Amino acid sequence: MPNKKSLYVIAACALLCSTFAAGQVAQQAAAPATSIISTYRVAPGKHLDFLKWMATREAVSRDAGVPVGQWYVHLNGDSWDFIHIMPEPTPEQDAKVEELERKKGLKTGFAGALELRQYMASHTDTIASGPSSAADLVKAAGGS
Repeated sequence: MPNKKSLYVIAACALLCSTFAAGQVAQQAAAPATSIISTYRVAPGKHLDFLKWMATREAVSRDAGVPVGQWYVHLNGDSWDFIHIMPEPTPEQDAKVEELERKKGLKTGFAGALELRQYMASHTDTIASGPSSAADLVKAAGGS
């Protein structure tokens, strides 16, 4: 069961996710897309290394034509350092990124996951749908 702070972080992430498509025309009839909201607490002294690791993977995603996410930096409040919100990739997009990572000599799969974890004290991923308006959610719930 998540503690109160975790629930606040998840709620904040959902709110931040709603800004992901700001400026774009909302699709009235289509179901909202899903996004991955990742919260990172970085190991002491590893912040710049973590960001460089992520920037390298972000560049590969761009090269593969896969949308990259938005980064948010902690200023005050709970104990996270960075939040990353990105559209949930398709299996085909994941495969294309992994293929390019291998071609560039980057670690992938479990080896890549272990490499990333050397920079983290903790990490969580949450999948959320959105962005939506409250009115659209009421309609989706059948509440007119």
